[in-house]
Amino acid sequence: MRIILLGPPGAGKGTQARRLSESTGMKHLSTGDMLRSEIAAGSELGLMAKSFMDKGDLVPDETIIGMIEQQINDPAGVLLDGFPRTVVQAQALDAALEKAGSPVDKVVYMTVDVDELVTRLSSRAICESCQTPYNLQSDPPSKEGACDKCGGKVVVRADDQPEAIKNRIKVYEELTAPVVDYYRERGEVDEIAATGTPDEVFEKLTGVIGNN
Repeated sequence: MRIILLGPPGAGKGTQARRLSESTGMKHLSTGDMLRSEIAAGSELGLMAKSFMDKGDLVPDETIIGMIEQQINDPAGVLLDGFPRTVVQAQALDAALEKAGSPVDKVVYMTVDVDELVTRLSSRAICESCQTPYNLQSDPPSKEGACDKCGGKVVVRADDQPEAIKNRIKVYEELTAPVVDYYRERGEVDEIAATGTPDEVFEKLTGVIGNN
């Protein structure tokens, strides 16, 4: 099965994708996590990506497409989180899946009010070591600045700083929102309101996926 989670930054795609991966065994492909791993490793790709991500800009299509194509044929199924982010990426994904003989099974669009997005994003933090996410208002680490799981440093990412947040939402509206229309034209989108508790959102998500 190939499932795509779409939605603006802060909609909770990563949180729900991790839960869905754990419950189904599907491979969770997060382009953001993949790129941050490259940054942490200090690779050439990571250094290039960091210059874009720190400003809230998208990393060039050819880089993202190449990473995804290497992972898309996992026999356990694939859960795409944060990809495709442009229509060009969506078209490239279609081509890769057509070649593999395994088309997209479900596209879920997670919607959230803009004011709620800004509040969520400005409160987010993450462990530099194990990538465990936190919310500094509703779910902070037990010890300030230290991860509950590994003791690593918990930080607010550069792309969750106020100026980068504004730019990320602008970039989303200009480049990523048309991806939803791309899939809607083919009748492949299920929409859920990604509000409420994580458990409530997960129930909505599994409900629409179960109706595939």
